[in-house]
Amino acid sequence: MIILASASPRRAELLQQIGISFEKIHADIDESLQPGEGAEAYVMRLAGEKAKAVYNDQSKVSRAPVLGADTVIVVGDKDVILGKPSDYEHFRSMMVKLSGRRHRVLTAIALLLPGGEQMEALSISNVLFRHLQESEIEAYWQSGEPADKAGGYAVQGLGAIFIENLEGSYSGVMGLPLFETAQLLNQVGITTLDRQGES
Repeated sequence: MIILASASPRRAELLQQIGISFEKIHADIDESLQPGEGAEAYVMRLAGEKAKAVYNDQSKVSRAPVLGADTVIVVGDKDVILGKPSDYEHFRSMMVKLSGRRHRVLTAIALLLPGGEQMEALSISNVLFRHLQESEIEAYWQSGEPADKAGGYAVQGLGAIFIENLEGSYSGVMGLPLFETAQLLNQVGITTLDRQGES
């Protein structure tokens, strides 16, 4: 049993996919970007802070490993970070930036162990969007899917029709890179494959 420091249903689905038993607890932290902070440092810090916030809440956590994760979309030569859209105009500006271009999806994970040791990993994927029409951007927003998604789209949903090419981790773009997650869990004796035959 581990604790997933996230309210994301997508991260929960991905952990279930690899047979990990977990409890889900939302981590309430300040996600503001610090001055001069790069995208990789930012996403790694947030993953760690989410894990620590839940780990330190002793009323909820009974010394189980805590897994935190965070995802950001980065576009352009200056590594502009695209978060979750606040309204339609914000969403539209992000889609215009992504249209016809490659962007990077960074997902960091942090595993905080009962003794206080923290292990971490970073998944970086490259995604190419085809050119988007104004009507598509508006229709996608009206679907309701983009509202709580980093970068304003979901690779596992309607947003998949915009993706011309993806190099890297599909699950990482969804929000939890399963290869890196399994690697960290395996290192501390939490395995997945030997559970698949259990009834």
